[in-house]
Amino acid sequence: MTARHNPVLLDEVVSAVDPKPGELVIDGTYGAGGYARAVLDRGADVIGFDRDPDAIRDAETHPRLRMVHDDFSNLDEAGPADAVMLDIGVSSMQLDQAARGFSFQSDGPLDMRMAQAGESAADFVNTAEEAAIADVIYRYGEEPQSRRIARAIVAGRPVETTLQLATIVRKAIGQKPGAKKDAATKTFQGLRIHINRELDELEQGLEAAERALKPGGRLAVVTFHSLEDRIVKTFLRRRSGGTPAASRHLPERSDGPPPSFEAVGKAVRAGVAECLRNPRARSATLRSARRTAAPAWGSAGDLR
Repeated sequence: MTARHNPVLLDEVVSAVDPKPGELVIDGTYGAGGYARAVLDRGADVIGFDRDPDAIRDAETHPRLRMVHDDFSNLDEAGPADAVMLDIGVSSMQLDQAARGFSFQSDGPLDMRMAQAGESAADFVNTAEEAAIADVIYRYGEEPQSRRIARAIVAGRPVETTLQLATIVRKAIGQKPGAKKDAATKTFQGLRIHINRELDELEQGLEAAERALKPGGRLAVVTFHSLEDRIVKTFLRRRSGGTPAASRHLPERSDGPPPSFEAVGKAVRAGVAECLRNPRARSATLRSARRTAAPAWGSAGDLR
């Protein structure tokens, strides 16, 4: 099995997962299989989850790999497991295929559906109220000019392709010459997260990992922007027994159920060499933890 893309923080993820021969590792976001290949090479068994039918179709066969076409929020159905690893967000393969509509680097239908089913980004921007479009772009894209962008999108309907949408956004808020980031980036991020319910899926996936992991089991999660990382950080902080204090002058509270996780080290980010090899690594953050013997807590509540 050969991964077609270089997975971000590969060595660090494998170190956090620490796979051993005969153990079961759940890869909740299989993608191109880069993390799974490294774990299989260590002798562990892997169950790979992916909601994208292309990932399931293209997964190569291996005697110790079983693929499941499903959301990773259901990964606990494959447990109990010795480790769970998650690589959150859109995959390189999805970005690279113009027909999938995730990127404005080349023109394609405005789709953005990871599961290739349900409401597309075009469906949303062409039917939703202006206020709803603005809310999505602001909340999930963290775009301060979301209202102006939403107004321009509604005025430009129907919006059918990625370059059409990108042009509308650039014209609405201006593309500064020499800017490092395209003006349409945040809008595309916001729509993609909304269409795929990515933050809901992440919260539910963390709860599923909590249920799936054996005592001593390892969890490794790679995120690519602040909205995702905040959810993971808050989840692990709460589950490891720490909740924010009412004041910064007071210690963290530790009341509540027994900790279901213990944190393992600090957040890990890619080094200079990896960022030069793989620009996508620049925004990656890895957080890891170890499952305790305490019962799972259940619903994570508001993590945002």
